[in-house]
Amino acid sequence: MNVTFVGIDVSKEKFDIHVRPIDQSEMFSYDDEGLNKLVDLLKRVHPQVIVLEATGGYERRLVAVLLTHDLPVVVINPQRVRHFAKATGQIAKTDRIDAAVLSLFAQTLQPEPRSLPDAFSEQLRDLLARRRQILEMIVAEKNRLETSRKPIRGQILQHIKWLEKRLVSVDRDLNDQIQSSPTWKTKDQLLRSVPSIGPVGSSSLLIQLPELGTLNRHQIAALVGIAPINQDSGRFKGHRITQGGRASVRSALYMCTLVATRHNPLIKAFYQRLVLAGKPKMVALVASMRKLLTILNSIIKHNRSWNPSYAEKA
Repeated sequence: MNVTFVGIDVSKEKFDIHVRPIDQSEMFSYDDEGLNKLVDLLKRVHPQVIVLEATGGYERRLVAVLLTHDLPVVVINPQRVRHFAKATGQIAKTDRIDAAVLSLFAQTLQPEPRSLPDAFSEQLRDLLARRRQILEMIVAEKNRLETSRKPIRGQILQHIKWLEKRLVSVDRDLNDQIQSSPTWKTKDQLLRSVPSIGPVGSSSLLIQLPELGTLNRHQIAALVGIAPINQDSGRFKGHRITQGGRASVRSALYMCTLVATRHNPLIKAFYQRLVLAGKPKMVALVASMRKLLTILNSIIKHNRSWNPSYAEKA
């Protein structure tokens, strides 16, 4: 049986696929009929891995269908795929070309397929995504308020008030969902035992970083995008940088760390020690984020609540 690799470019109404090494391209409508035809084709070619990009939600139904048919699918960050395309000299961009780039990505890098997310986790992710949307709308309306004239200000203020009520409602729903599951409730209690980790920070980390507690300190830092990356060449020794990773997780961790540098004695002392040693404040803050993440990872891994003496060794 020949080993094949499949790339799928997803849009709202259709998806294009490319199969390597047989160089087969197809286009299907994004409906029940198209999905059934796709599954039939994939079962005939027996792919080792199927790669598609995260498209802001359009890919969810497709991924769910593939996983329920035990097909090996991986969802990749679009920026990572674009860098790969440029590295291979592929500058042009169409749906068909993108599908071919994704199949080449699959064949070259062979990423690890994902498992089927449970409905509970998906519901929590949807609630968290909605929370982010509401926050963005509140910020946008407050920005408009600064330049609006009197007749419009009342409408904007009324909308902000309504959005803030929706935010409270979503936060309540998130907390109720987490508390309804013994497993999630236990993890939430463990994280919130750490000074500076509140309900929003805990839910954000648990939902968006399910690998927490399953990886070592280096792997989890790299996954979030706060692991230092060398910038050396020959005799030149450059500054270490951080890049990539999950931006949404990094944002949540950043806010938790800001609070921790004031109210968590261990992180506060660590941050101040770095600043006194001459480190720029942002460098010290990123290092503190990495320290806090390591502690949280260890707490979940060993199922142990916050303890300063134990956390110091994490």
